[in-house]
Amino acid sequence: MVELSSVLTEIVKPLVTCPDKVKVIESVSGKDVLLQLSVSPEDMGKVIGRHGKIAKAIRTLMRAAAISAGVHVRVDIVDADELSEEESEEE
Repeated sequence: MVELSSVLTEIVKPLVTCPDKVKVIESVSGKDVLLQLSVSPEDMGKVIGRHGKIAKAIRTLMRAAAISAGVHVRVDIVDADELSEEESEEE
């Protein structure tokens, strides 16, 4: 089975200046997969793109990867602060 979080990471890392700050949290509920992507604040614009074109392309690629895995995927781009708050709530 395709590891969707690693696919997303491999797509995003070449786009950003701080690839070590790329973080993906994967939540699975049945056949639905939620991927929360966090990058450094200075790279946020590079991942979203003008008028959201890069984000839309990333989501399209991830939907194609999800089809081969037989699941439905949703990609959310979140601030690093939001992601760290959610991690601390889970612990």
